[in-house]
Amino acid sequence: MKALVLSGGAGTRLRPITHTSAKQLVPVANKAVLFYGLESIAEAGITDVGMIVGDTAAEIEEAVGDGSQFGLKVTYIPQERPLGLAHAVLIARDYLGDDDFVMYLGDNFIVGGISGLVDEFRGNRPDAQILLTRVPDPRAFGVAELDPSGQVIGLEEKPDRPKSDLALVGVYLFTPLIHEAVRAIEPSWRGELEITHAIQHLIDSRADVRSTVITGYWKDTGNVGDMLEVNRMVLEGMDRRIDGDVDTASETIGRVVVEEGARIVNSRIVGPAVIGSGTVISNSYVGPFTSVAENCRITDSELEFSIVLRDSSIQGVGRIEASLIGRHVEVTPAPSVPSAHRFVLGDHSKVQITS
Repeated sequence: MKALVLSGGAGTRLRPITHTSAKQLVPVANKAVLFYGLESIAEAGITDVGMIVGDTAAEIEEAVGDGSQFGLKVTYIPQERPLGLAHAVLIARDYLGDDDFVMYLGDNFIVGGISGLVDEFRGNRPDAQILLTRVPDPRAFGVAELDPSGQVIGLEEKPDRPKSDLALVGVYLFTPLIHEAVRAIEPSWRGELEITHAIQHLIDSRADVRSTVITGYWKDTGNVGDMLEVNRMVLEGMDRRIDGDVDTASETIGRVVVEEGARIVNSRIVGPAVIGSGTVISNSYVGPFTSVAENCRITDSELEFSIVLRDSSIQGVGRIEASLIGRHVEVTPAPSVPSAHRFVLGDHSKVQITS
């Protein structure tokens, strides 16, 4: 069995971060989202991974390499443009051959991994197996319709009027029959080959399409709010570890990780939080659910429920919260300017000013 990992796409919902960085490499708890998925694939006993890459191919390849750091063998498959999930299957045909495979969206995060799902698929070997979860607003997702027995009878991509609240999670398992389906469908109104259409083709052909509804944690880390939420969840599962230098004037409370080479000076760190190697926190407060990557500087500031990427500095700006701060960013106070009011007032005006 192989894996097909999708690591292309423009990441428009995470701009401006993704103007200069692949969305799959934005870190949660100081580790790229993509790495969690690769670790899950390796834990499921899959070693051969085809990785779909686009405009950020060089960055993805630099981070993942040949996959050996994860116990994997990675082959890169270029996609000129993001033309849909089914298009990714189409261009990976030669790599996948006649093997069964799991398709994993590289910006998705699933607690507990996929080992159980893969074992279930290997044991029963339906033509396709999809993962579903209930969401409050399914209009932003592929949506599945089930009959009373739980059989999948229909799929829609981002419908205006969803027939259920069951959204497709970004993990799919297929036999080689899917290759016939992706060749049989036409592009959607979005100009993409939709995997939902390909699976619907299987359903219409009376193929064995099964679903598993998960109740555990899943997130598509496509926007800042979801990134911060995944970061919070991962940090909650971390154990306290102080490998860096914390001076006697500082205090660390709860599940705090201070990586080797980091320094905490006259500061207070309240976990869960992680401070990356080479980072210096001085005269500051770092609150819960915060990840600060390597080689950052936090001085005379307060930071909570945020992600700070590597080589950034925050100096003297008071309190920051619920923020995603990119690489090589400098945050400093604005220069003070005199306060003044300027008016052009017509006849008979009345003006009230709060000083």
